[in-house]
Amino acid sequence: MNSINQQQPENNYQDLQGQEGLRKIKELAEKADVCFFCTNMSSGKPFSTRPMSVQEVDEDGIWFLSANDSHLNQHVMNDSSVQLLFQGSDYSDFLNIHGTASISRDQQKIRKFWKPLFKTWFTEGIDDPRITVLKVKPDKGYYWDTKHNMVVGLLKRAAGAVMGKTLDDSIEGKIKV
Repeated sequence: MNSINQQQPENNYQDLQGQEGLRKIKELAEKADVCFFCTNMSSGKPFSTRPMSVQEVDEDGIWFLSANDSHLNQHVMNDSSVQLLFQGSDYSDFLNIHGTASISRDQQKIRKFWKPLFKTWFTEGIDDPRITVLKVKPDKGYYWDTKHNMVVGLLKRAAGAVMGKTLDDSIEGKIKV
């Protein structure tokens, strides 16, 4: 039996490395805005997962704010290997990242990322001593996206359904940073 990828009339697989991989990570992580942040990856036990809001994606990593007394921070202190799972839309913009997390009290980053809504979790405001900055340095990952945009992808899927052919605008591949 042929897989859907073998029925594709065009190439839909491309691995990305280095700067090209980092650009794809930034593009897809920013579209999603929120990810599932998974910890306890090396423990042999089921990993722990929680939603986290991405504050920034740059050449140094993917940035978050967290509390120094949170389970997340405790898990990162015990095992810095993490996995981030992103979904930017219903049909594309999917990203799975493995990386290494680190914790800091970088006041410049805290001030840069601070939003008034965060007072819900950090009741003393921007100077709350519990605020920490988490940085995830990506190592590798996998992405699923569209080659062009959602409109082209939708039109190709609709045409494929009418013609009974596998036509979509998808692209996927490994990311190595």
